[in-house]
Order: sequence, then C-alpha cells, then structure tokens
Amino acid sequence: MKSAKGCIVLAGLLFLNFEASALPDTKNTAKPPASGRIEKDSLGDKQLPADAYYGVQTARALENFQISGTKINQYPEFINALAIVKLASARANKQLGVMKADRLSAIEKAVEDVRANKYHDQFVVDWFQGGAGTSTNMNVNEVLANIGLEKMGHKKGEYQYLHPLDDLNQSQSTNDVYPTAIKLALLMRSDKLIGELKNLAAAFRTKGNQFLEITKMGRTEMQDAVPMTVGQEFHAFAAGIESEIEFLKDAEKQLYTVNMGASAIGSGINVPKGYPKAVASQLAKLVNKPIVPAKDLFTGTWDQQSFVAYSSAMKSTAVKLSKIASDLILLASGPRAGLFEINLPAMQPGSSIMPGKVNPVIPELINVIAFKVMGNDTSITVAAHAGQLQLNAYEPVEVVALLESQTLLLNGANTFNTKCISGITVNEKVLEKNIESTVGIVTALNPIIGYEKSAALAKEAYKSGKGILEIIREQKILSEAQIKELLDPAKLTNLNKESYKR
Repeated sequence: MKSAKGCIVLAGLLFLNFEASALPDTKNTAKPPASGRIEKDSLGDKQLPADAYYGVQTARALENFQISGTKINQYPEFINALAIVKLASARANKQLGVMKADRLSAIEKAVEDVRANKYHDQFVVDWFQGGAGTSTNMNVNEVLANIGLEKMGHKKGEYQYLHPLDDLNQSQSTNDVYPTAIKLALLMRSDKLIGELKNLAAAFRTKGNQFLEITKMGRTEMQDAVPMTVGQEFHAFAAGIESEIEFLKDAEKQLYTVNMGASAIGSGINVPKGYPKAVASQLAKLVNKPIVPAKDLFTGTWDQQSFVAYSSAMKSTAVKLSKIASDLILLASGPRAGLFEINLPAMQPGSSIMPGKVNPVIPELINVIAFKVMGNDTSITVAAHAGQLQLNAYEPVEVVALLESQTLLLNGANTFNTKCISGITVNEKVLEKNIESTVGIVTALNPIIGYEKSAALAKEAYKSGKGILEIIREQKILSEAQIKELLDPAKLTNLNKESYKR
C-alpha cells in the first residue's frame, strides 16, 4: 500500500511539474534576441525591433489596425500637440508634488526633441482605430518614455526609471489627453489659416480697387439685372471671405476649453487636487492661447461641440470659396462662346485632344477642396452624434477629418491667391458691348414711366433685338440730357469710392 501511495504521489508531482512548465512565464525572464527586445503588458510578452522607441501596446495596435495605410505622423502638428499635452501634464504634476524632478527633466528633453520634429517616424499607429484614441496615446507615452530613458542614461524598456503609464500618463487618461491634443493641433495652425484667408481677401480688395470704375451688368438667376462695376463685384468677394474669417475666429474660441483633469469620465479619479487649473495654465503658456479647464469635466469629456463648431466654420468657409471660384469660372467662360468678362491666368494646357484649350484649373481645385471639406464636416457631425454616455469613442475619425480640412483650406487659400486672383484681367470691350445691348437698365425707368411701360419697352427690345437706349431714342421717351442723367450705367451702380478706401 505504501508503495502504491508513493507511486501516486510521485506521479502527481511529475504532473504538476509538467503543468507548471507549460504555463506562460509571468516573470518575463525570457531573454530578447540580439536583434530586438521583449516588452510585456497585461496580455503577455511581445518582441519589438531593437531600434523601436514605441513599445508593446503600439506593437499590438500595429497588428490590429492596418486600415488606411496612413500613420498619425501624417500631421506633425498633431504629434507635437500630443507631446505638449504630456509636457504640460508633467510640469503640473511636478508643481503639485507628485512627480520627481529627474523624471520631469527627462520628459522635457524628450518633448523638446519631438517638437523639433525628431522621432516622428516612431509615431506609427493608423489614424483609423478603435478604442477612442488609446493606441495613439500609448504610442506617444511609449516613445517619450524611451527617448527620456536614453536621456537619463538608461536603455529602452527600462521602465522602472521612467514609465509610459506611471510617469508619462500620470494624472491623465486617453479620454482627456486625446481631445485636448486635437484642440491644440487645430489652434497651432488656426492663425496660419486665418492669415492665408486674410491675404486672399486682400488680393480681391486689390483687384476691386483696380477695377473699381469698370462698368458691367450684374445678373440675378443668370439673367441681366442692373449695372454694377467689376470692382464692386471683387470687393464683395473680399467681404464674403472676411465674414468667414470672423466666423472662424468665433469658432476657435470653442477650442480654448479643455477637459484635462477629467481622467476617465470626468470624476478626476487619480488626479491630484488643483491639477485641472495647473495643467490648463501650462498649456496656455506652451501654445500662447487662453486655455481654460472645462466648467463641468463630465460634459467636457463627452461633448463634441467644439469640433462640430470649428468644422462648421471651415465648411462655411469652403462653401464661400466654392461660390466665388464657380463665379470666376463662369465669368471667364468661353473665350468665344461664353461670358468672357474676365481672363484667368493660364496655368497649363487644358486638353490632350483640343489644341489651345486652357481650363480654369485653380478655381476648379478650390471646388474640389470645398467638396472634401463639406464631406469631412458630415463625418464629424455623425461621429459627434454617435457618442454614448460618458465618452465619445469616435474622435479618431474626427481629428483626421478636422486636420485634413484645415490643411486643404490653408493650402487652397494660398494657391487661389498666388496662382489665380493676382493675375486676373478684365475684357472691357466685352463689358461695354453688354451694357449697350442689355435690357437691364430699363429698371431705372420704373420711377419715371412706371413698371408696365418699362416692361413693354423691355419686351419690344427682346423682340426686335434692339437695345433699350436705342428704342428710347427712337420713341423720344427721354431727351439726351435725361438719358445721361437717368440711365448712365456708371451712375446706376451707386458707386461710392470712399467706402472702398482702406
């Protein structure tokens, strides 16, 4: 019996030993290959390239999200904005006594390098991802941690000295870092976008002054209306753009409020007292904008108003630019079988089959840009609407749409200005012929002979093919002095030169 029991015990020990050897090594004692290193997270071990500054969670995101083929480093300003958030947070933590000085110093040096556009090749996760931006946040945490470790004289992955979560993510959550970084990225280029739009408006003002006294026919519903000047038309284009600039400035104010300190949902769990104000103050210094903490951090975490508002302002700008571009295409149509009132600069041959054809490629480009911005606004609207309870998980699609729209408008405004507006000329003979033959100036006779008699004159002019002035002279409705006084096209424009002086 004793022998049998001993065999059973021995067999049991052998079985337990076998089972133990089959279990994963939770102590991470595996040695990395010479060509790389091994990192571990809650899901297990992961081999990483030796030269990778990103870590295990970024590596998992690379496996999970192979979607667009476009990495987050496509927009360097977003990477720099994320780095700024990490720097502001680290400084606030040090100010509040929860971060050591040597770790802050390492983070500051790492952020300085990233803001100098170094290491941007290490920000490798796809724009399109699940998880509300967690993969992006961890990519930044890991890269900054490993850069910082090297600054401290340690090796990549020696996180006991500077940790991606304990230090780089201290007092934070993806849910406050990610939306704050989006806002900073937009703010960092907002002034440049507004500057390009101001330059574009100024270019239209310059042309408006140049063409101020050149008379033409205005049109409503594509029909002859009443006289105006080409200068009035171009000054109106400028005023339209200037109104969009004001809209963008108002929308920008929505980006000043951040939810840093909200942590996961707004309750501020694991966040030291005073952190929201401290980190907002640090952000304000770093981006030179009046950043303030949200009044209600719960709302600030799920609310997408700022993104919807700023996108709406960009969409409105796109609509305005598209309208102006389409007007220029129409005014330049022809040259023989269209309106041909203006000439656009010839930028390139227009056809592979029709010799001599030159297309309005720059205004067409503006329309292409506008259509994309409008589509992006729809994506942002739907994503903002789809958020649930205490978080919106769809900010990754919002940020790429927002940054793309901002980039397109910025570059588009510059191109519109330098490659189109500055080179526009007017075909004055065409405009003179239109004024002579138009029926539109009959409107000025309404107060003199009444609407019905004026309509009869217009009908006769259309039927006979004669101009209004010709019929008036034939029927002796007005004397030459009255014609000059009442129907002078230049006077009918109500041109006030003083109003355009700037």
